[in-house]
Amino acid sequence: MNIKKSMYKRNNKLQMYHSDQSLSTTMSDKIISWFPRFPRDYVAVCIGTDRSTGDSLGPLVGTFFQEYKPKHINIHGTLHNPVHAKNFKKHIQIIHKKYKNPFIIAIDASLGRSKSVGLIISGVGSIKPGAALNKDLPSIGNIYITGVVNISGFMEYAILQNTRLSVVVDMAKNIAKILNIIDQQLTNVQTPPSILVSNNYKQQFHQYQS
Repeated sequence: MNIKKSMYKRNNKLQMYHSDQSLSTTMSDKIISWFPRFPRDYVAVCIGTDRSTGDSLGPLVGTFFQEYKPKHINIHGTLHNPVHAKNFKKHIQIIHKKYKNPFIIAIDASLGRSKSVGLIISGVGSIKPGAALNKDLPSIGNIYITGVVNISGFMEYAILQNTRLSVVVDMAKNIAKILNIIDQQLTNVQTPPSILVSNNYKQQFHQYQS
């Protein structure tokens, strides 16, 4: 759970309401443009806990995305195996041991202004989980996707407990759909370009072989 204080669109940031009909296509296209040129180990770290309605966005995303059976993006954080404050550092260690130079998509719930509730925000860079609850956790992510589930400002823990589950579930399903579209596109856009070999080079190679 983190707090987003500044919410506006830039080239390296995009925010859209989860009810927007063009959300999945527009945001997936934007996020895929931020991916590295050459293939890496892709990891979606879905942060949060199933013990709090507002903070369950991450585990719900991980669970819904898992149902798509992604081929290219590895998932850490589901309802059955959440990534939360108590095991966060351990999961980070596991990820960096298991994957070579991982490219991490950090997914978490956030709090914001009243008019921002329902926004899904993606951007380049990292997020700091637990900021809304004053927890000292390391930053994570090459890119991030956050969902504004409720308002910030006072008694954040109580606000998270009283967040409408229907809103969180709808947002989680939309984020999972975005991730699935990205996973499907990775087959095409992350393949290194073919090397064209000239006929002259081929002739020289055959002469060398003989």
